[in-house]
Amino acid sequence: MVRAAEQKKEGPSLHTKLGPLTLKNPVMAASGTFGYGEEYAGIIPLGSLGAMITKGLSLEPRKGNPPPRLAETASGMLNAIGLENVGLKAFLKEKTPFLRKARCPVLVNIFGATAREYAEIARRLSEAEGVAGVEINVSCPNLKAGGAIFASEAKSVHQVVSKVRRATPSFVMVKLSPNVGDIVKIARAAEEAGADAVSLINTLTGLAIDVRTRVPVLGNITGGLSGPAIKPIGLRMVWQVAQCLRIPVVGMGGIVSAEDALEYIIAGATAVQVGSAHFIDARAGLKIVDGIQAYMRVHNIPNLTDLIGSLKVRRDSGPGG
Repeated sequence: MVRAAEQKKEGPSLHTKLGPLTLKNPVMAASGTFGYGEEYAGIIPLGSLGAMITKGLSLEPRKGNPPPRLAETASGMLNAIGLENVGLKAFLKEKTPFLRKARCPVLVNIFGATAREYAEIARRLSEAEGVAGVEINVSCPNLKAGGAIFASEAKSVHQVVSKVRRATPSFVMVKLSPNVGDIVKIARAAEEAGADAVSLINTLTGLAIDVRTRVPVLGNITGGLSGPAIKPIGLRMVWQVAQCLRIPVVGMGGIVSAEDALEYIIAGATAVQVGSAHFIDARAGLKIVDGIQAYMRVHNIPNLTDLIGSLKVRRDSGPGG
């Protein structure tokens, strides 16, 4: 097996394009599971990843939710971190010097309470060296809309993405929530507003209860479910969205092996994000890169683009239920 950091020129090409971005391979480190990159720098060469995405960033620092914040579940985990982060000012001063040396594209996941906040963060990040673009987390309450989640309505998503698009010339990707009625409608709103790509799925809302004390396991009561348990939902949504959009789709949700990643790519994902798997194995992303390349060698597939969206379905097949 060829190590990700030592891909041979004559081997299969893992290069893929996300709008203006070219990635050396399709494996990205997902937001929220990779810190600011520096936490993993002594364990893996970041330059071996296709890209990395920092944990969510807001204008002002956030302390996050009260503990406990994590809970293991069957085939997954719940988290209720509460988007704890250092805030934009500290990020630009303390985190970007390291990120400039990452040797892979760095995207910053951003969120806000209003569309104006999203745009302001994106504008200031576009001036920061070492930041290739932003991933917009729309799974946040819109304070101007009475606390409704931005991601739940196509109109709100369009509003946020439009403002961000006008604020930055950099790459813009929108991270979509599965907790909606029509994921395709939401994805189309992001595309129409100027997004370069969409990523999905974010976590599903879940609950865990301690039967001994009869209280919620998490301090926030509910949390976001991630891990292998959500992969079938992520695959279905990626397949649906990829058939309807012109912009690239980045798949995530339960990817712990190269086979998982390949399923998403075959379903239509141009790239994938690895999240919870990094809590189990810090080198999970690199192993997945190696596994994809090995698969391509065995099956004589010269270019990753030959795999993207190659799912074979009957013409009379539909989404099903």
